[in-house]
Amino acid sequence: MSKASEAFLSKREEEEIVDTIRQAERTTSGEIRVHLEPSTGKLDIFERAMEVFHALKMDNTKEANGVLIYVAVEDRNFVIYGDKGINDVVANDFWESTKELIVSHFKKDHFKDGLVEGVLKAGEQLQKHFPWDEDDTNELSDQISKG
Repeated sequence: MSKASEAFLSKREEEEIVDTIRQAERTTSGEIRVHLEPSTGKLDIFERAMEVFHALKMDNTKEANGVLIYVAVEDRNFVIYGDKGINDVVANDFWESTKELIVSHFKKDHFKDGLVEGVLKAGEQLQKHFPWDEDDTNELSDQISKG
């Protein structure tokens, strides 16, 4: 990670985001991940987010209900990437409205707040469409991944 990427979130802020992911996943079978890296390199941000989504095995969830918030810190860009199961059931403007919510915080350099709000909003939709039941297990790590 570069210095800019390391300065993006403090350790405490990262822990708050992980706690928010755990909170959001308590009531759903869905999975939410946040991934940070300096840049997409020469790839289009959507292509890179898709690569990370697959590398994190987010496409292996039982109900295809994984959501990745991918942030290219130095590029000052991010993508919210939802798997087929969640994409099929949310409103057409859901991801765009979630992105706008995150951007509103990022513009003020409130990166942790933007990620927390994005995770909570995704979690609400996951809970609505993929409610938790006693057979559910946490299929993926809740930790922030970094590249």
